[in-house]
Amino acid sequence: MREGLVQIYCGDGKGKTTASIGLGIRAVGSGLKVIMIQFLKSDTSGEIKVLKTLEPNFKTFHFEKQHGFFWELSDEEKSELKNEIEIAMKFAKKVMDTEECDVLILDEILGVIENNLYSEDLLVDFIVSKKDTVELILTGRNVPEKIKDISDYISNITKEKHPMDIGIEARKGIEY
Repeated sequence: MREGLVQIYCGDGKGKTTASIGLGIRAVGSGLKVIMIQFLKSDTSGEIKVLKTLEPNFKTFHFEKQHGFFWELSDEEKSELKNEIEIAMKFAKKVMDTEECDVLILDEILGVIENNLYSEDLLVDFIVSKKDTVELILTGRNVPEKIKDISDYISNITKEKHPMDIGIEARKGIEY
């Protein structure tokens, strides 16, 4: 790729990860290599099984043990999670430095920043030092201003109505 840009899928609506995966599949279809690192998620969602069939052109990575919801974690579990995220970001830096892929997706990295599990300034440094040949995709609900300022695309996916609002829990194959 000649000129990789920085894209963000954000907002309170459903579909940020789905959009980034769709972009990744499009990239694979055009002969590009994709790496997706997922944060704050398990590797049990339906799309991960399908993406494994696209290896080695679309690889997914998880560095975190299975934790519960963030707001339910003890301080010790949050500390452990923070360490796992730092390992994942070291891996992301290595991937970027070696230009191992054409598209790098950091799924839910903005949630990591929002929960103070990784430094916003370190993520800004990562983005600024991005190789020109790599398209960088970030997802999560809220985007800090510093990150907005250095991105090229921002797609805000907003919720107008959601089944959780009336007590319907996430459904396998649909929401995960």
